[in-house]
Amino acid sequence: MVGTLQCVLVCSPRAAGWDVSAVAGRWRELGFSRPPDFSAAQAQHDQLCRQLESAGAEVIHLPASFDLSLDAVYTHDPSLSTEHGLVGLNPGKANRVPEAQHHVEFCRRLGIPSAGQVHAPGKTEAGDMVWLDSTTLLIGQGYRTNAAGIAQMRALLQPYDVEVIAAPLPYGLGPSACLHLMSLMSLLDEHTALVDLPWLAVETVELLKSCGYRLIEIDYSERETLACNVLSLGNKRLLALEENQRTNQKLHQAGCDVRTFSGSELCVNGGGGPTCLTRPLLRTT
Repeated sequence: MVGTLQCVLVCSPRAAGWDVSAVAGRWRELGFSRPPDFSAAQAQHDQLCRQLESAGAEVIHLPASFDLSLDAVYTHDPSLSTEHGLVGLNPGKANRVPEAQHHVEFCRRLGIPSAGQVHAPGKTEAGDMVWLDSTTLLIGQGYRTNAAGIAQMRALLQPYDVEVIAAPLPYGLGPSACLHLMSLMSLLDEHTALVDLPWLAVETVELLKSCGYRLIEIDYSERETLACNVLSLGNKRLLALEENQRTNQKLHQAGCDVRTFSGSELCVNGGGGPTCLTRPLLRTT
C-alpha cells in the first residue's frame, strides 16, 4: 500500500452520473450531506488526476454505466488488488454491489486476472482492508465488512500464504454512516501510520506497535474533513486534502512530501478521501 504508485483506476463524477438528475437525486439516501454539485466535483476530480499523473502514475478511467451510483467515484472499495490478481468484493452498501463486477470485467480487459469473488452473505469493502506487509492483511469488521466476508477473504488468500487478521470497528455514528478501518488509519510508509487513535480498538493499536509502526495522530479538529484519509504515492510522497492544513503540517514535520487538492465537494460531501477515490492497480518497491 506504500510502494511507488504506477497505475491507478479512478471513476469521474461524470462517469458516475453526478450530472444526471435521477442519479444525483438519491444523494440523501446514499448518505451525502447535501445535493452534489457536479461542476465543482468534476473540477476537483480533474485536479486529483493531475496530481496522480504528476506523481508518475498512469490514470485509467472506469467507463460510465447505467447502474453506477454517486458512490462509484470512490473506486477503492469494490475490489482489492493482490499480487495474484483482482478480488471482486461484495460491498455492504447495496447500491455499490454492481461496481465490483464492473471492476473485475474492466480490469480483465486490461489484462489483470481475477483472483476470486466474495459472495453473499459475505460483505466486504476494501476501505476496511490494510496490507500491513505483503503477506498480512488486516480487515476491519463492522457494518460494511462482516465476519462471513472476512472468512471468504481468508479462504481466497490462504493458497498464497496470506494471513488475514480481523480488526473490530467501533459503532461510531451507526450503520448508516461510512466508517471503514481506513477512516481511522492510513499507512504512510513501511514503518509509519497516520491514525485517529481514540477511535481505533486497543488490539489494533497494539498490533500496529508490535509490527514496528510509528503512529502519527491527526489533528482532531479535522476529523470531519477526513484528515486521516491520505494516499501514499511512494517514497514518502502523500496526497491529502488541502482542507486539513494542521494535519498536513504534522506530516510535513514528519518528513513527508505532501501534495494536496481540494475535496470539499468530491470528498467531504460523500465521506470519501484521496484513498477512497483511487483503486491502485500497480505499485513497485
